[in-house]
Amino acid sequence: MSLPAVRAVDPEENLKEALLDRVFFAISDPVRREILSRLEEGPHLVSELAAPFDITLQAVSRHIQVLVRAGLVRQERSGRISQCSLEAGPIFEAALWLNRYSKYWQQQFDLLAASILDMDEKPQRKRRRKESKR
Repeated sequence: MSLPAVRAVDPEENLKEALLDRVFFAISDPVRREILSRLEEGPHLVSELAAPFDITLQAVSRHIQVLVRAGLVRQERSGRISQCSLEAGPIFEAALWLNRYSKYWQQQFDLLAASILDMDEKPQRKRRRKESKR
């Protein structure tokens, strides 16, 4: 009986996987996604980011900390004032990872396009048959 092959542990690969885990966890929450959307406009104070939400400032701060740990937000403090800005690099890494699977949904788009094309051609074939019978 042989033992299964043991994969060498690559510390850099482990760091990338941990970052992806944090990014996907961070963007899994709608409040955090909205915060990221607002930061696309430019830097915001934490109080500005919290304004549209019906949750406490402390709860918004916890969401921001999740985003900071994921590397998606940079937070700079000056006394009691805290300003946040978007860091898009980790989103790019997540997009690269997701793109590996695009071939699966691309196949579905190809099937959909073929079905639509077939649906468009059926009425035209019927019309041609009717015209040729005349």
